[in-house]
Amino acid sequence: MTLKNPEYDFKWCPGCGDFGVRRALEVALGEYTTENEKPIDNTVVVAGIGCSGNMVHLLEREQPFGIHGIHGRSLPISMGIKMGNPELNVVVVAGDGDFLGIGMEHIAPQALRNLNVTAVVMDNGVYGLTKGQSSPTTDLGVITSSTPYGKIENSLNPLRTYLTVGVSFIASTISNKVKDMTLLMSQAMNHEGFSIVHVQSPCTEYNNTYEALKGNESKGIKPLAYDIPEGHDPADIEAAQELLNADGIPLGLVYRDSDRATFDQKIQETIGIKDMKPIESVLDGFTI
Repeated sequence: MTLKNPEYDFKWCPGCGDFGVRRALEVALGEYTTENEKPIDNTVVVAGIGCSGNMVHLLEREQPFGIHGIHGRSLPISMGIKMGNPELNVVVVAGDGDFLGIGMEHIAPQALRNLNVTAVVMDNGVYGLTKGQSSPTTDLGVITSSTPYGKIENSLNPLRTYLTVGVSFIASTISNKVKDMTLLMSQAMNHEGFSIVHVQSPCTEYNNTYEALKGNESKGIKPLAYDIPEGHDPADIEAAQELLNADGIPLGLVYRDSDRATFDQKIQETIGIKDMKPIESVLDGFTI
């Protein structure tokens, strides 16, 4: 539980990467409200199901609006909120199972629409809340409670998937780099379009990948995660593709397309050139 929400008894395990994500999000939301001169209740945080969903209840500081939705449907909910009020800052918090499993079918449509929301995805490579079943990002061959003889399907590469389907802002980070994560979240929220900040957030109980991500020289373990070189141009999609086709997990801003119109902008343009029926006549059509 938290000081802000003492009635909730939601918890994360000691050492969970999501604590770092929470800290970064709290700071980024504070910076967003200050820079844009908007109150915190202009932000809505939308969660699905999983350990990541507890973020809605565990945020400290000033409270944004929060919706704890259903499994895998955080993007459709966020789309409804954004269509109802395009001025809101909508932030999705999700896990790899929630977002990339049952919610996978919603990513490409929102990318094609360029829905103006930010998704923070906490990837621990496992279904942590339900005791460690394999998820789409669990590595091939890993033994879990649902794959006792090892996972038999290949793991999904989220960053490549986001780029392929047309997400207009793609950032990659790790939960122990709170300052870097905060900066990327701030940039994502200020981006006009569909932005995803994908966080490697290891599960200390069922899939502790900290050592593999950070490396351990004394054990001869090379780090999977590395900082994107300073010369990388995030506006160059071919450079982004080359980066993601290489081995390892790049950390930083992978890709940003600032020239595409957003979904709500396209709607406003459509409203401006079309004669819209009054809502009364639409409702009357269901009663006649």
